[in-house]
Amino acid sequence: MEVGLIGCGGMGTTHNLSLKALSSRMDVDVTSLADCRPEFLHKAVKQWPKARLYKTGMDLLKHESPSSVHICLPSYLHTKHAVAAMDKGINVLVEKPVCLTEKETEEILEAKKRNHVQVMVGQVVRFFSEYRYLKECYDTGKYGKLKSLTMQRISGDTDWGYEDWFHQEEKSGSVVLDLHVHDLDFLRYMLGEPNSFDVRATAFSSGLVNQIFTTYEFGDTFAVTEGIWDTSTAVPFEASFHACFDDASIVFNSQNENCLAVYKKDGTIEYPKLTREYDVKDDSSGINISNLGPYYTEIKYFIQCLQSGKEIEIAPLEEGIKSVRQGIKELKKAKDYISNR
Repeated sequence: MEVGLIGCGGMGTTHNLSLKALSSRMDVDVTSLADCRPEFLHKAVKQWPKARLYKTGMDLLKHESPSSVHICLPSYLHTKHAVAAMDKGINVLVEKPVCLTEKETEEILEAKKRNHVQVMVGQVVRFFSEYRYLKECYDTGKYGKLKSLTMQRISGDTDWGYEDWFHQEEKSGSVVLDLHVHDLDFLRYMLGEPNSFDVRATAFSSGLVNQIFTTYEFGDTFAVTEGIWDTSTAVPFEASFHACFDDASIVFNSQNENCLAVYKKDGTIEYPKLTREYDVKDDSSGINISNLGPYYTEIKYFIQCLQSGKEIEIAPLEEGIKSVRQGIKELKKAKDYISNR
């Protein structure tokens, strides 16, 4: 299977390394690469010496017809490239958020409908072992009813974006659509659509929303989330959750050595042994990602769906769109809250 990789920066590096690892056991070959920065392009091509190189993703799409493309560009470029790929009959794996505006949601959904291609969104938290364990416990009722869930996603200020695109709302969607979208997407994946939600937020001096607290009600279960780009770039990345069930609490913190623990009602503690099919850390992407395992599993699933002709079920385009639409609503409430303070 021929693959085109559009965007070879931080997230593109993560995809590239995962694809290389998968190529040793699956029929997959990256035959074309695109990035406007020569240093990133030359770094990426070391994994695929025979790949054809392009300065832009649109150039790649004009001259190449791979089975699929991975779009790992700044968020504001996702829709343009995804639609162009679909219009050539190319299957697409596009990083989150799939798009940024309501107009783009309609445009990208229409492109999929008219071209009958497969489109998956990189909502990778759905593939993290710890979050999958939480969802399994919820689905099976292993520890009884879920009463509450708190989730945090903490990051230092984002200083690695090309031309500082993270700090421009029209390009990133702020912390809401770039970072917080991971947790709101997982909540939707596990609990469905919220019955109601409320928002509190803060902003950088520029006015860009950099922190959001959202409280949700899902039937008789409530959830609280925080997503933040801290004012300091030195704050380490941390993802966590605390799920309170009738008979146990499941606690995850990415900074802890034993990152997942189950605190049972009888006072005992269990540390679930999770199976990771690919457990490799690599810091060469230059962003806050080091564990390639979930990306390996996500991309493997995408390739398997394409090769078998199976519909994408875990993170299809339609799900990514619903999470963007929820994020747009939360961003509006966040800005209203800040302006009314």
